[in-house]
Amino acid sequence: MDLAALTHEITPEQKRTFETDGLLIVENALPAFMVDRLTTAVDRIWEEELCAGRVEPHQALFYPNFLGHDEAFVELLDWPTTFPLVYGLLGWNIYLYHTHLGVTPPLGPDADHSPKQLGWHQDSGRVNQEMETHPRPRLSLKIGYFLSDVSVPGRGNFHVVPGSHLTDTLDRPSDGVTDPAGATPVCVKPGTAVFFDRRLWHSASPNHSDVTRKVLFYGYGYRWLRTKDDMTVGHILATCTDPIRRQLLGVTTNANGLFSPVDADVPLKVWLEEHR
Repeated sequence: MDLAALTHEITPEQKRTFETDGLLIVENALPAFMVDRLTTAVDRIWEEELCAGRVEPHQALFYPNFLGHDEAFVELLDWPTTFPLVYGLLGWNIYLYHTHLGVTPPLGPDADHSPKQLGWHQDSGRVNQEMETHPRPRLSLKIGYFLSDVSVPGRGNFHVVPGSHLTDTLDRPSDGVTDPAGATPVCVKPGTAVFFDRRLWHSASPNHSDVTRKVLFYGYGYRWLRTKDDMTVGHILATCTDPIRRQLLGVTTNANGLFSPVDADVPLKVWLEEHR
């Protein structure tokens, strides 16, 4: 792993912010050349889906399991300005359990632009009904890498209720229009990384602008969590020799290595012990 990661490890202030808000914004996490590479890869997937008729020109695209479609996506696995914050928050017994990208084009000319309450939710589905603790356990987090300019509201912004990760329910106004108290759009420039706790109440939103919103989401969780999408990474593993990336792609010595890992299961732990 790039030794530059050691200069970007999480600070006490960043950790307090994440613990308090369930959210952490890192500006300029990606340089312009990387934003361009990733945007080109996302545009290629968009065009393929459009040509295949799986998405319409003004329809939002939710596309999971994108990692194996371009080497640029793989490089973000352990990106030096962001990955250290992941292991700083979750520890070293982690892997990439979920990816999805989003493309949100402007609404069509005949679309309804009237206000509507957003689709507020916590991540992880049945986990939120079946875990017995209160508040629910963190278990995982996501990084959203924003490739387009969503620095003003109305561009299909990611919306959040800061601090809501510590509550199991969210009070929604009954009018079906107004969003919960504290709801706010995340307004960021291209190249920004937004970290959020899976328990944070959040939502996508309509794109009322003329700018297409493009974002990549990387979900990191503990190695004993099951993957949330197909995670088709066999062809990546066939040529990947970096031990930490192999850990992040789910490699383990045996099933019990997910629960009681030895050093061969968690080279990230070994690397940190050697270089810190």
